[in-house]
Amino acid sequence: MSSYTRTNSIGIIQPDVKIFQANEEDTPAVLQLLVRTAEWLQSKGSTQWNGLLRGEDSHRTPEAVKRGEVYIFIQGSVLAGMVMLMQEASAWDRELWGDEGHESSVYLHRLNINREASGKKLGEAIVRWAASGIHFAGKDRIRLDCIANNAKLNDFYRSCGYEYIGSVSNAMGEFSKYEKLVHRSPE
Repeated sequence: MSSYTRTNSIGIIQPDVKIFQANEEDTPAVLQLLVRTAEWLQSKGSTQWNGLLRGEDSHRTPEAVKRGEVYIFIQGSVLAGMVMLMQEASAWDRELWGDEGHESSVYLHRLNINREASGKKLGEAIVRWAASGIHFAGKDRIRLDCIANNAKLNDFYRSCGYEYIGSVSNAMGEFSKYEKLVHRSPE
């Protein structure tokens, strides 16, 4: 994994993990982390994120970095994790969530932990930080989705205080929807 020497941290999530808003120079390492996670998922028998292994990036990560929607978590000099927090609903989000509530929602995507940093509750810390450690003007909820048949992942989001809203099926499979109300920041 790429080494980091960054300044201008926007916080600390765990005693040795700093938070940064990703910039364009971080894009190759972020993409590498995504692909490595997709490879790990595949090794566990999952097809989740397998588009990344074919060079398909449905969340258009480089553009999300440019828009300021990607946050990285650095442990020492290692990229330990990342998350995408989108203030505008993507076509995917609109398909899963319908027409309601987009103006007041932030969409959490691509929560991702470096396998070298796993087992330290970093994923839980990132999900909790997304709901209470950063605020977006006019937004009062965090929404996310995950594969419906992954019981461990669904249990994880529930344990982090996210409310199960229901499931929806599309050509890609069945997905669970979760939402968490957060403090609303002033406009």
